[in-house]
Amino acid sequence: MHGMVRGALVAAAYVAVSYALAPISFGPLQLRVAEGLTLLPIIFPEAVPGLFVGCLVANLIGPYGLPDIVFGSLTTLAAAVVTRLFRRSVVAYISPIVLNAVFVSAYLTFLTQVPYWMLVLGIGASEAVAVLAIGVPLVRFMRRRWASEGG
Repeated sequence: MHGMVRGALVAAAYVAVSYALAPISFGPLQLRVAEGLTLLPIIFPEAVPGLFVGCLVANLIGPYGLPDIVFGSLTTLAAAVVTRLFRRSVVAYISPIVLNAVFVSAYLTFLTQVPYWMLVLGIGASEAVAVLAIGVPLVRFMRRRWASEGG
């Protein structure tokens, strides 16, 4: 039961942060701060579905409609699964950055007419900021917190 609640909290946090920072969370030039949560599958397996649901709900308000809802959410799910599977490797930290840069850019280039490689660089850089500046410290904090509470 705790896992399901934790997964729901991850989804809710993703949505809340995305909505609160909506002006910078969507678009060809974006800094989706909620992507800092994408490393949580390193610690919590239930974060995988939580991130998927959170991204799906957050993308409902985005300007790109169904392509972003479907492909953006599936990209987040793929990154979360890879992060979980490779949680003891640097791959866990790189997968959200690379997958979002490559796949989100692929459909956004058609929706925005911004050249693909410009989107890859921009989304990759913003994803790296969210993952490395927010996600890494969050994982470190959560590991210390869970270790101190015995769980």
